[in-house]
Amino acid sequence: MLYYMQLGEVPAKRHIKLAREKSRSFLGEGLAYEHVITTQGFDRAYSIAYHLRPPTRVKRVEPAGELNLEAVEGLPLRHHHLRSREMDRAGDAVRGRVPLFFNDDVVCYRCRPEKPMDSLYRNGSADEIIYVNAGGGTLESPYGELPYRAGDYVVVPRVTTYRLVPDDPEAEDYLILESPGAVRVPKRYLNPDGQIMLGAPYYERDFHGPRELITIDREEETEVLVKDGQRLTRYVMAHHPFDLVGWDGYVYPFTFNVEDFEPITGTVHQPPPVHQTFEVNGFVVCTFAPRFLDHHPEAIKVPYVHDNVEADEVLFYVRGNFGSRKGIEQESLTLHPRGIPHGPHPGTILKSMEADRTEELAVMFDTERPLKLTPQAIEMDDSTYPYSWMES
Repeated sequence: MLYYMQLGEVPAKRHIKLAREKSRSFLGEGLAYEHVITTQGFDRAYSIAYHLRPPTRVKRVEPAGELNLEAVEGLPLRHHHLRSREMDRAGDAVRGRVPLFFNDDVVCYRCRPEKPMDSLYRNGSADEIIYVNAGGGTLESPYGELPYRAGDYVVVPRVTTYRLVPDDPEAEDYLILESPGAVRVPKRYLNPDGQIMLGAPYYERDFHGPRELITIDREEETEVLVKDGQRLTRYVMAHHPFDLVGWDGYVYPFTFNVEDFEPITGTVHQPPPVHQTFEVNGFVVCTFAPRFLDHHPEAIKVPYVHDNVEADEVLFYVRGNFGSRKGIEQESLTLHPRGIPHGPHPGTILKSMEADRTEELAVMFDTERPLKLTPQAIEMDDSTYPYSWMES
C-alpha cells in the first residue's frame, strides 16, 4: 500500500521461471510456484509470491459455522456510551471477537482473547485494522514475521493467511475494524509521485512491513479458517502455507504505531480531519494522539459543539483524560450519530483554557452510512449518557 518491498528470492522479471534444485523442488519440477495477489481486479496494488508448493493443494473443505451480525431494531436516535473495560475474556483473536457496530462498509469488534489462535486464519473478503490496545507479539504470515506492540495499528490485507502469536495471551486486547474496502493513506497526504508529502502527520519510515521470511517446508495437514462475509469455512491444506521463498510488491501486512503520529495543531482548535490516519471506502480512521493544545491566549481548547451532518462518529478512548468529556473511562466507546449535535460536557470549556497539553489517546472512525448496534453493544451501553450534558 505504501511502498515497494521485497523479501527473499525472486526472479529477474515477472512471470518467468524461478529455478529450484530438482531434489528440493515439489514433484521434482525444478521451479517455485508463482502466486499473484491483486487488489481491485488487476488495476491497483499487487504482490507476487513464490511458493515451494502450489498454494492450491486443498485436501478437505468443511463448513465451520457463522459469525452472525444482529442489529437491535427500534432504537431511538441518541448518543451511546459503551463501557468495554470489564468485557470478559473469551475465545481467541478470531472467535473471541465481539461485534459492536456495523454497516455495509465496516464492522467494529472488541476482542479480549483468553487463548492463542489454534489455527491459521484468512479473511477472504475484507481488510482488517487491528488496533493493539494492550499486549504485543508477532503476526506470522506467508509474507514473514511482523512484530507488533501496544499502540500499533496492524493492517492485514484480505486473503492474507495469518496468525497472531502473542507474547502473553492473557494481556492481549484489540479494537478491530473489518472492511470490504481497502485501507489506504489519505490521498491528500500523497504528492503526485505517490510519496507521502512533507507536512503530513507521518512518513514512510513510520510504517513497518514483515522483517524476515519464515519459509516452513513441511508436507503436513494444516488447518486454515477462512471467513467470507459472516460464513466460516475450514480448509485443510496438504502442506503448511507459509512456504514462500520470496515475494515482492505493494500488498503485505504492516504496522503503524500511534506514538509515531505527528499531531497538527494551531493557535485555535483544529477540525478532526487533521487527525486522519487512514481512509477506507465509506469511513475514515483518525488518531487523537498526545499533543500541545491551541495557543491563542483566548483559545477554547476542546471541540466546539457540532453536528455530524453526514457521518456517524465512534471514539475508542485508550488512555488519558479526554478534555471534553466527563464520565468516560479507559476503553469506553462513544457513538455520536448524525442528526443530533454533540459537544463538550458542561464545565469542560473553561477548564480547558488552563491546559497547555493533553496526554489523551483515542482512536476514532467516522462512517458515511449510519451504524447499527448489536445486542452485545447494548449490554455495555450506559443508557443515561444522552442526558449527561444537563448541568449538574
